[in-house]
Amino acid sequence: MLSREYLINRGTCCGLGCLMCPYEPKHTEGVTEVMKKIINCFKEDNPLIQKKLREVSVEEGYKIATELFQILNKRGDGIGLAANQVGIDAQVAVVNVKEPIVLINPEIVSKEEEVRYYEGCLSFPKKGCHTKRYKTIEVKVDNIESNMTFGAGDTDTDLLESVCVQHEIDHLNGMRILDRAQQLTIRREKPKIGRNEPCHCGSGKKYKKCCIN
Repeated sequence: MLSREYLINRGTCCGLGCLMCPYEPKHTEGVTEVMKKIINCFKEDNPLIQKKLREVSVEEGYKIATELFQILNKRGDGIGLAANQVGIDAQVAVVNVKEPIVLINPEIVSKEEEVRYYEGCLSFPKKGCHTKRYKTIEVKVDNIESNMTFGAGDTDTDLLESVCVQHEIDHLNGMRILDRAQQLTIRREKPKIGRNEPCHCGSGKKYKKCCIN
């Protein structure tokens, strides 16, 4: 999590309206920061979207996470973002479902209870699909000493946060939701045959006098 304590210890404000920033944003006159954008993989090439990203230091990871939060805040239509979605080769992702969370070099170390979930992705707009996820996961990251657990609660929000974390970690390993798409099979009951209708076995007899028993 990008804590207020971390931001205070940084000692400066970047002036771009970072989430939870304790400072009054102050832009330097004449200096313009260009914010990266999320790459639409249906329209633009993103060579990093299916690549396992490089590990980074915690210091570099927090710097990238700050930028990712800024992009999410500006768009207002996402709850998670990975570095490669904006063209950055780094094992860094952010999630903001219940609270802002930073994942630097994350690794899922345990997972429990399979669930099917319908997911969308900012990199593949309007192309959601069903995936197989896990309700509860434990994640190891470099920016927090103890492991983090997601999905341990019983609410829909707990599950959403757990799925979102799994989604973003997939991105960092070069995995898309399209690679995890699950086809749903709908079982249909056989049509009911009337007693006086021809038997489905092809005997030519009425059903009541053939296979009804």
